[in-house]
Amino acid sequence: MADSAVKTNGDSNGIPSSEKRKLFKREPRHRVFVNRSLHLDKIKFFGFDMDYTLAVYKSPQYEALGFRLVVERLVDIGYPEAINEFRYDPTFPIRGLWFDSRYGNLLKVDSYGNILVCIQGFKFLKRESTGVKYGEMHISFKSIFEDVRGTVDWIHQKGTLKSETVANLEEYVHKDDRIPILLERIREHGFKSFLLTNSDYNYSNKKWTEYFDYIVVDARKPLFFNEGTVLRQIDTDTGRLSLGVHTGQIRPGCIYSGGCCDIFSKMIGAKGKDVLYIGDHIFGDILKSKKIRGWRTFLVIPELGAELHVWTAKKELYNEIQNFDYRLADLYKDLDSATTEKPDIRKIQTAMKEVALEMDLAYGLLGSLFRSGSRQTFFASQVIRYADLYASTFLNLLQYPFSYFFKAAPMLMSHESTVDHEDFMRLSDEELERTQLCPRSRSVSDVQASLNPLDGASPIKDVNLREALLLKKARDGSKDSKTQEVANLPRARAETPKKLTHHHDEDDSDESSTGSEEVKQTVSLSSSPN
Repeated sequence: MADSAVKTNGDSNGIPSSEKRKLFKREPRHRVFVNRSLHLDKIKFFGFDMDYTLAVYKSPQYEALGFRLVVERLVDIGYPEAINEFRYDPTFPIRGLWFDSRYGNLLKVDSYGNILVCIQGFKFLKRESTGVKYGEMHISFKSIFEDVRGTVDWIHQKGTLKSETVANLEEYVHKDDRIPILLERIREHGFKSFLLTNSDYNYSNKKWTEYFDYIVVDARKPLFFNEGTVLRQIDTDTGRLSLGVHTGQIRPGCIYSGGCCDIFSKMIGAKGKDVLYIGDHIFGDILKSKKIRGWRTFLVIPELGAELHVWTAKKELYNEIQNFDYRLADLYKDLDSATTEKPDIRKIQTAMKEVALEMDLAYGLLGSLFRSGSRQTFFASQVIRYADLYASTFLNLLQYPFSYFFKAAPMLMSHESTVDHEDFMRLSDEELERTQLCPRSRSVSDVQASLNPLDGASPIKDVNLREALLLKKARDGSKDSKTQEVANLPRARAETPKKLTHHHDEDDSDESSTGSEEVKQTVSLSSSPN
């Protein structure tokens, strides 16, 4: 693996001991993090979103602009002019929150939907208060939400947000000279690239036709990944749409509007795993492209830089939490079901809550985007499930060769992550017998050790192994009648695999190493959807 560097200790095979092994890792700010393994050289098409991906907006200036325009529009449609006094607070909101349109609560939830934080207005509610309706209202929270949601769409599609942004690019948009460098390198290495954005043609950079093979604007994601809309070509001289539906191939250098993923993929000759799509929106860009079309996905999370800063800078807080865990374990270590006295852990619990609060506030008013204490947020679970790769910026790809193998870290369950290998657990024969559902292990060496008995040394006790060996002799061309008889019988037991038939690191491969259609079918059925 290109990203690992190890020092040997004189071993003849050049394999270091575990004590001296050191895995090379790039600086956290430059890294691309992996949820599912991906061979970069197997990607044929690099797709890009524009807003907050290629075009990175300055925060909080851009959000403050959008906030002001939303307030102005709400006043225009009948809301009281007093809301003009509202000012955008960049310390309050984070991504990934749920809005309860019935009670008007903002909710931060875990991966199972349990409430971690509940906010009514700017008031943080305690657990016993969540879900309580607050008095009678002249307008429902749902109506307010729908008005605000519609207004946000309006300022993007019909309002002045984009025109004000274009008129003040230096104020609202970061300029990064590394973008054309990466796009040029993608082309130099023989990959195709496309721009797929919900923004219209007039807002998109017209010069980007120099860097992308295909450009689709007004895509209307996530609708694009389902039934989509009418695909039309844009006249780049006038900016107008051509009449009728575009048919035939999509030509490089031309710009198209609308369409759907199915037609677009066929026109450019792309299959699901051929595409690595890079975007910032977990639902519109990542979830739908992954779940519906099977594209490989790269999620841009600009907040990740700040998250990593706190994660590394506040190491002592995490150590304190771990020390509390040790103290709790010590209190319970000599107790079992016969114990009648309950240990007093209230002081430790109180101290843990104080440290957990300090840790949460280090991330901001609403805590980390990915967790609350030891529990992952719903947003974090969506990232794990649908984003193959993620980073603070897609420009971190500049740090890796295009032949790179992004390998996912092992995913351990609780019985694996909390049990050390040194804590060896040996079961007696009697205990094994009581474990009725425990699979009986069988190794490849069992098969190889039984080869000699076939030559007349001693009978084979394992009927399954005998059948396997006779079948092997028949395949090797033996004419013995007993061998042929066994070879023609349907197998009643599973063969012991002699080599690895499927590996999670090969999930992006559509090819079988054996070339067998039967094996290909088996692998495809055993692979879980990503």
